[in-house]
Amino acid sequence: MTTTTAPPVGVLLRRWRERRRRSQLDVALAAELSTRHLSCVETGRANPSRDLIRRLCDELDVPLRERNPIYLAAGFAPVHRERPFDDLGAARAAVEAVLTGHEPNPALAVNVRWELLAANRAMELFLGDVRRRPSDPPFNVLKATLGPDGMAGRVLNLAQWRAHVLRRVRRQLDRTADTGLAELLAELESYPAPEGTDAPGPDGEAQDLVVPLRLASEYGELALLYTTTVFGSPRDVTLDEIAIETFFPADGRTAELMRGLAG
Repeated sequence: MTTTTAPPVGVLLRRWRERRRRSQLDVALAAELSTRHLSCVETGRANPSRDLIRRLCDELDVPLRERNPIYLAAGFAPVHRERPFDDLGAARAAVEAVLTGHEPNPALAVNVRWELLAANRAMELFLGDVRRRPSDPPFNVLKATLGPDGMAGRVLNLAQWRAHVLRRVRRQLDRTADTGLAELLAELESYPAPEGTDAPGPDGEAQDLVVPLRLASEYGELALLYTTTVFGSPRDVTLDEIAIETFFPADGRTAELMRGLAG
């Protein structure tokens, strides 16, 4: 039986610096220490203090989930706890207030792997025809959108939307190094890719500032834009990984349909 040994703290910090494509000089100046000191930390010739780990992790934008192993490697107790979404108290209430306040437009909350945490009633209308059973694993919004058994057949600009979603996941994976995201990306890329290019939308989609989601429904075509909201300066792993996706009508007809559905 083989056992794996966790990398030293200096190796972990160096990996994150290299992932962020930062030089030792750049990071040392920003974190207010000498380049020689940082070099000694990365090579194991010096042990970082808790405060230095915090400063370096802040400067390198290390996700809170990945900070705990760095503290452990340095001999310190983990700093950031992780709680189930249902146990977040006031933070969960804030998420649900945003979702409810966004009606009649759809909104949902997901974790770093795009697993559904909560959704408002408008969003449930969109997801209603996606098969979900109590025994299923956590409901993944991107699998439901792009999967052949999900909503892919209703996405009118599937080629454009698929490319946009894959770019988002790649950027998220590059930022977080989350292994679950790597598995998600591989599965999304394995789904059948639409042939050719999408037909232009009603407005020609000449402006490429944002990518709309064009969705066929029993009420007609819907065009939606979205924004992403995250918590500022979270100290909890769960909060650090929550994103609220709020969708807005991209045209007047969609806005009218959404108001009608809410009624």
